[in-house]
Amino acid sequence: MSLHGSKIAKIIMGPGQDLMARTGSMIAYEGLIDFNPNPPQLGQMARSWATGEGVPLMTATGQGELYLADYGKEVVVVQLAGEGLSVNGKNILAFDSTLSWTIERVKGVSMLSGMGMFNVVIRGNGWVALTSKGTPVVLDTREAPTYVDTDALVGFTDGLSISPKRTARFGGLIGRGSGESFQLGFSGQGFVMVQPSEDARPTFSVRG
Repeated sequence: MSLHGSKIAKIIMGPGQDLMARTGSMIAYEGLIDFNPNPPQLGQMARSWATGEGVPLMTATGQGELYLADYGKEVVVVQLAGEGLSVNGKNILAFDSTLSWTIERVKGVSMLSGMGMFNVVIRGNGWVALTSKGTPVVLDTREAPTYVDTDALVGFTDGLSISPKRTARFGGLIGRGSGESFQLGFSGQGFVMVQPSEDARPTFSVRG
């Protein structure tokens, strides 16, 4: 898996190297590649319905070169080596089928933060392609405590210490975006990825 420009993911497909990709993200391919809808397992379907964090996925199989994109968004390719990545479901483009994934509660996130309470967590050894509305910034949480507007958060290393921070009184929330009132603080060994565009979500909702 690699980048073709800044807005396209290029995947070299081979026998036994299946890929999970966002439904509708294929823009071109060379070779013999098939696409099949792959609904989540029953337990994940129930969690998707309850949390609103469901990811529409398809399975790509075959041999050749596959190109994926998502409405002109920037693409970031990440290689996992046994660790986990917690990602907003809207920012997932593709990942190796050998990786495990589940929907989990984001610790420390308030219902009033504007971000949802759940993310998709991907674990194992393999490649992941994420999307970002504009060129993202990747912050190293080992250097200093890092605070992020939840509406701009793309993903973060699973296992980081997370703490909410409120910078406005409850009465000051009316008419404010969540980032001016709530942030998430991250610390530990890992990174946080932030996009330069706040995701439009209702402020008072469990999942936008």
